[in-house]
Amino acid sequence: MTYQLFYWPEIQGRGEFVRLALEEAGARYVDVARQTGKGVGVEALLRFLRDRKQPHPPFAPPFLRAGRLVIGQTANILLFLGGRHGLAPRDEGGRLWVHELQLTLADFLVEVHDTHHPIAPGLYYEDQKPESGRRAADFLRNRLPKFLGYFEGVLTRKRGQRYLTGSKLTYADLSVFQVIAGLSYAFPRAMARAARKHRQLFALHARIQARPRITAYLASERRIPFNEMGIFRHYPELDRA
Repeated sequence: MTYQLFYWPEIQGRGEFVRLALEEAGARYVDVARQTGKGVGVEALLRFLRDRKQPHPPFAPPFLRAGRLVIGQTANILLFLGGRHGLAPRDEGGRLWVHELQLTLADFLVEVHDTHHPIAPGLYYEDQKPESGRRAADFLRNRLPKFLGYFEGVLTRKRGQRYLTGSKLTYADLSVFQVIAGLSYAFPRAMARAARKHRQLFALHARIQARPRITAYLASERRIPFNEMGIFRHYPELDRA
């Protein structure tokens, strides 16, 4: 099967969590909106969203087409891929635990996004800079340590634990890698301080970055660079707390 991933072509965003799982799994997929030519690209994505004949219409990208299945919501897509490609435990309790970790990361992403868009996503950053400054300061002082501390604690429950659930990689580990990478781009000063306190979490990031398929993906054109249109944005004035 060749999966079809529907997401915006110019940002990593939430679609990147799905891309990382597909790349680590060695799965064949098409990044639909990044295709070029008549009738493809963003046009194909929007056409799919407007198709009223879809029995389970997705609210917004990312969504994944797998044969006749259309699956929306990042955590839901990863729950599906994890079971198919060995990126989640086989037992029900283990699968639910990894899904829970992914949902916690989804909460974290909302707070990251709100550091630069605390009032409304439809407004430009420049229209809400004072509020962004206050929100980012609180995020770096209170929320960032809380989330990083939680995942550091999950990772260090047992001596010698390499991944969040134990000895085997899951899609939640790949997602933690992406969050650490994105935050290091957005808040390099704050994350340099955090790296000294959360050593095992940053070691996990390094281990995943060194995995052959992830290394190849990061060096390829398939990996969209971080930029000031996605979830993780670098505004130096916000990286001061």
